[in-house]
Amino acid sequence: MFNQHRLIFQGLFMAPSVVCDAVKGAVLASKIFEEIGFNSEPKYYEKRTDIIQNITFGSAEPLEHFCRTIQALSPINGYVTPIPEYVPGYEDQIIMAGGTFIEGSTIELSADGPLREPYTAYMQGGLNYAHVKIALGKILDKAVQ
Repeated sequence: MFNQHRLIFQGLFMAPSVVCDAVKGAVLASKIFEEIGFNSEPKYYEKRTDIIQNITFGSAEPLEHFCRTIQALSPINGYVTPIPEYVPGYEDQIIMAGGTFIEGSTIELSADGPLREPYTAYMQGGLNYAHVKIALGKILDKAVQ
């Protein structure tokens, strides 16, 4: 095991708390975006079986703003500006935000979505609830303006 026992046990110990924070962040996002007029799935009051939160914006600009803000507040590569691009396997341009410690991590805060109707962002993860709250607050700053 190459002396990895501590990391394995630490991961098992921390996993429930991290998943709880990711779910709380998704519930908060659902509630906030429903309150300001966007559709979100699952609804904040529905039972959840995943950490993914769908938010439908209806146009490209808020979807791009959402993803760019998530990226800007990421702990890694926050200076990078995501741009929509064609990705193999997709018919439409995709915008992806994910400045994560582990590339491809699904528990760290990230978002992506295709640039086509209905312009839905797929937000997932959040290692801690505070990070998700801060990101959502920054996203709302522009939405309120």
